[in-house]
Amino acid sequence: MKTNSTISSGDTLLDERQAAELLNLSCRTLQAWRAVDAGPRFIRAGRAVRYRRTDLLAWVEANAVAPTRLAPASREVRS
Repeated sequence: MKTNSTISSGDTLLDERQAAELLNLSCRTLQAWRAVDAGPRFIRAGRAVRYRRTDLLAWVEANAVAPTRLAPASREVRS
């Protein structure tokens, strides 16, 4: 089985190692997230686990945190 196969929609499937590398995470982190139904969507075919590249990128975007507080304005020093 190819680990970097393509499905009919043209989306690339990544194995656990490739997904972890793309996200800059460990394989163990992805395994732990799957165990508690957290993290990015994945596909399970028997014992094989695959991630769609587009699902990983969408998950990253959905979990991006925008700053909620602006940097403090510079204060004038009074003499």
